[in-house]
Amino acid sequence: MTEMVYGTVPQRTVEPILPRWWRTVDRWTILCVFTLFGIGLLLGLAASAPLAEKHGFAPTHYVERQAVFGAMGLSAMSILSMFPPDLVRRLATLGFAAVFVALVLLPFFGESFGKGATRWYSLGFATVQPSEFLKPVYVVFCAWLIAASQSVAGPPGKMLTLVLTGMILGLLALQPDFGQSALILYSWGVMYFVAGAPMVVLIGLAFTMIGVGFVAYHSHDYFAERINGFLSSEVDPNTQIGYASNAIREGGFFGVGVGEGEVKWSLPDAHTDFIIAVAAEEYGLVLVLVIIALYATIMLRSIARLMRERDQFVLLAGSGLACIFAVQAMINMGVAARLLPAKGMTLPFVSYGGSSLLAGGITLGFLLAMTRTCPQGAIRDAFRGARQ
Repeated sequence: MTEMVYGTVPQRTVEPILPRWWRTVDRWTILCVFTLFGIGLLLGLAASAPLAEKHGFAPTHYVERQAVFGAMGLSAMSILSMFPPDLVRRLATLGFAAVFVALVLLPFFGESFGKGATRWYSLGFATVQPSEFLKPVYVVFCAWLIAASQSVAGPPGKMLTLVLTGMILGLLALQPDFGQSALILYSWGVMYFVAGAPMVVLIGLAFTMIGVGFVAYHSHDYFAERINGFLSSEVDPNTQIGYASNAIREGGFFGVGVGEGEVKWSLPDAHTDFIIAVAAEEYGLVLVLVIIALYATIMLRSIARLMRERDQFVLLAGSGLACIFAVQAMINMGVAARLLPAKGMTLPFVSYGGSSLLAGGITLGFLLAMTRTCPQGAIRDAFRGARQ
């Protein structure tokens, strides 16, 4: 009788999480990430064997560790990509607070491991580099502040991010870590530009970076040595850059053959910072171009999806995450090819490193969450509706 009088109550069908995630996430980006990780394991089998032998480990010791950390990173990426942007923002805010405290305490409790820079915490069974985890949470947190500043009666988000960025750059300079500092400053500039920054501010930012580089050159000997080595017309063949440059030349188009490369016996960081030199020597330009294409695909597909986004926070956070991921890869490969000054920076999902793999998973998880297809329609539809 009730149904005859009031009618039936429509039942809402809720789509399960996994099917909805698979339908809305960028599957091509996920495929590219897994392919990069597979290439990293393949290269690690050759690049890490000499170091494992030197330390008395099994030949596959570092590859096995890379597989474990990679599985953790890819799992984190998959889980975080299922979260809505609001939940990503909350997690990034908490994560940023934790990493900021870790950076403050790093000069007191950190380790340098003989590399001339205090960047790691030693956990006994592993090491943690806080600056790797800083990048994704910093980008999302700053994107939230900048987006909030554009609302009515919003906080002075742009000024707050500028002050916050200055504090972080100071903490990174204490390590010192000028490479991560450049990435942080670059990501802030990208988000500020997307938010509609005046050209005067961007020009001022460029001159600030030049000034910081000038001060760093005259105050840190190791920084000056790397710049001088990059600007020198001749490359010392017994340096890391010399070994890497020679390996790239020897590889040619198709490489010298699997396992036939020599650079892995000379470079202590062949499985981390200079993994692309191993790829170029043993597999040639072909594999290097494949790797570049995979990174370019992730970058371009992310930007293409973000161009349809209406939410200012999602647009800013996604742009910063995509650019910082791609630029890190560009810097790593540019250093090996002697297109950029030497800088200890890993190749995302390819180089060995627990912190790098976990941080890469978090970065891509946040990015995939920001670029998931939303039932809001394209941004051009909003402009079309406004004209009608």
